[in-house]
Amino acid sequence: MLAHLLRRLILVQLVFGAGLGYLLFQFAHTTPWSPLVGALLTPILATLLVGLITARRSKAEEPAAMWWRSVMGEFWASVVIFLLRQPWALRAPRVLPATGSTNNQVPVVLVHGYLCNHRVWDTVARGLRAQGHAVLAVDLEPLFTSIDNYAPTIEAAVDELCGQTGSAQVALVGHSMGGLAIRAWMRVHGTQRVARVLTLGTPHAGTRIEPKTRTPNGKQMGWQSPWLAELSASESVALRDRIHIAITPQDNIVYPQRAQVFLDLQPSIFEGIGHLQMCLDAAVIRWINERLKGLAI
Repeated sequence: MLAHLLRRLILVQLVFGAGLGYLLFQFAHTTPWSPLVGALLTPILATLLVGLITARRSKAEEPAAMWWRSVMGEFWASVVIFLLRQPWALRAPRVLPATGSTNNQVPVVLVHGYLCNHRVWDTVARGLRAQGHAVLAVDLEPLFTSIDNYAPTIEAAVDELCGQTGSAQVALVGHSMGGLAIRAWMRVHGTQRVARVLTLGTPHAGTRIEPKTRTPNGKQMGWQSPWLAELSASESVALRDRIHIAITPQDNIVYPQRAQVFLDLQPSIFEGIGHLQMCLDAAVIRWINERLKGLAI
């Protein structure tokens, strides 16, 4: 569903850019290549504009150099994920076997965030497979529904991964809303099959990015929302040993950035990267691999 929407959006941007380039050629006597240049530049410039707006709105009292570094890194990550990967998710997610020499590591379920699909995990999945983990990245659909409604999708993924690998447990990695979806799944199905949970840029305390959102999952992710309070109240301290949190102080989507913790867990902090960039950043991927290392089937 998301891939189809993104392809339509890119098509609209290409047509708009080509039309603008044609007008410049006709009336401003620019190069005959103007329609092609306009078509190619429009999606890229639109991505940059969105990134600049979100980075400016979310800017915290952090070093300016780190902020600028995150702006450029997030722009590149957005181009890769929203223009080159996610629109072209033409096949349903499937279990990807380990490719490393050691293939008895715990299998991993990857759970994406709001307005994303399983292709956001391409780089992370490649690294995990090389370390000996079988991987299954899910698609959370429909796009706009209660986060609780994603629990059956995650449960089905856990069943499939355990069935294909023979493992009694899985690790789960969630980006952004995906971390909350994992917590909502554990509220229903417990932790018996959970070896470890890692969250990247997850709004555990909620985000202030869009206080007037009308989507069910958007409201649930609002700053200190009632749903988040109910979720936290349902969780025991026993979860503490299973969950590891990663955040970036320059997160342009989930903010206040340093408040995104629960159960008094101490987060791992990655400076100078943006929200989507967490799924591409080499240091974050090393952190994921280290946290899952040694969790054998």
